[in-house]
Amino acid sequence: MHHFFYRNNELYCEDVPIRMIAEKVGTPFYLYSHATLKRHFLIFNEAFEGLERLVCFSAKSNTNLAVLKLFKSLGSGLDIVSGGELYRGLKAGFSPDKIVYSGVGKRIHEIDYALEAGILMFNVESLEELELIDKRAGFLRTEAPVAIRVNPDIDPKTHPYISTGLKKNKFGIDMETAIDGYKVASRLKNINIVGIDCHIGSQITESKPFIDALESLKNLINELRQIGIQIKYMDMGGGLGITYNDESPPHPREYARAIVDSLKGSHLHLILEPGRVIVGNAGILVSRVLFRKSGKVKEFVIADAGMNDLLRPTLYDAFHAIEPVVRTEDKPITADVVGPICETGDFLAVDRKIPDVKKGDLFAVMSAGAYGFTMSSNYCSRPRAAEVMVRDDRFHVVRDREIYEDLVDGESLPPFLDD
Repeated sequence: MHHFFYRNNELYCEDVPIRMIAEKVGTPFYLYSHATLKRHFLIFNEAFEGLERLVCFSAKSNTNLAVLKLFKSLGSGLDIVSGGELYRGLKAGFSPDKIVYSGVGKRIHEIDYALEAGILMFNVESLEELELIDKRAGFLRTEAPVAIRVNPDIDPKTHPYISTGLKKNKFGIDMETAIDGYKVASRLKNINIVGIDCHIGSQITESKPFIDALESLKNLINELRQIGIQIKYMDMGGGLGITYNDESPPHPREYARAIVDSLKGSHLHLILEPGRVIVGNAGILVSRVLFRKSGKVKEFVIADAGMNDLLRPTLYDAFHAIEPVVRTEDKPITADVVGPICETGDFLAVDRKIPDVKKGDLFAVMSAGAYGFTMSSNYCSRPRAAEVMVRDDRFHVVRDREIYEDLVDGESLPPFLDD
């Protein structure tokens, strides 16, 4: 359930008409529902009742400070993949001991930043990374808490670009050599082994891959205990999907039930890293139609939002529903909804049956709360969109729309160009 709905044929976010926000803020803009964000987080967290757990919101899905601040207030931890996300998390008020650092390419200054902050643990992706973290911890005269990310070679049955748990993927250490990896870690004097980590992919729409991964981790934990290595934290990652079109992902309660039943009595502290399932349907992208154009074989709706604003349709051929901000009685049309970017791949929808929106009309690109703004760019020197949050009958711009001056901020001209 989300809080975007029609009232007298006009689309609202909670108790605010979206048309009114567009009039005051301009377009395009991302819009988040406070009530939906809160509800989704609480439902997910409460689904694991009975287990000692820490839900670490996956920052890469949406790093807006207002969104992060809300989750922090609800007791969330944070899953990060960069020093920049650590900075944002600390800025939003997250306690460092609720932050887990994942990602395959941690740099020295990022490792040092995390060690100095005192994060909960690093999810280590390779033996070379493990050795570097040990070295940096020694240099800083501290101890690094780590989990090793194991790759269980489980097919998550999702888009290949967001599959992360197969042998051919770049993530983690394969199950066959994970034991050796833990033995190496146990010998490093600045490393404290605290956990085990696994993340098999994103937008997963069935429970079985998660359960298969869980069983693999449990078997590995038992093997580690036999050689004297104790595991406190089991990090199951994230990846639970949402409904964009006709998908039928399991409800968090169904997803949680099997995990809770399997881990009861294990004395393991469960860590979960949901992202999309919390924020995906809590946000939309609002755009305005610039022009309509009829080609020989296609009808085009040209919008002021493009692939630089929402990359998922171009990158993944992802489906996002297109809804009018004001409904009419006009018959639907079949068209490509495209943006202003000079790329044939610049589209929000292709050959889609959509409402008959005309020049000047507003429309909403649904389910855009995850991997929307975070993947946006300044391609074609387009300022990035504003972000807005609604709570009840109030709205607030939680990120200003960029202006042209922002596009050149930080750039400088070398003196030799005047020679």
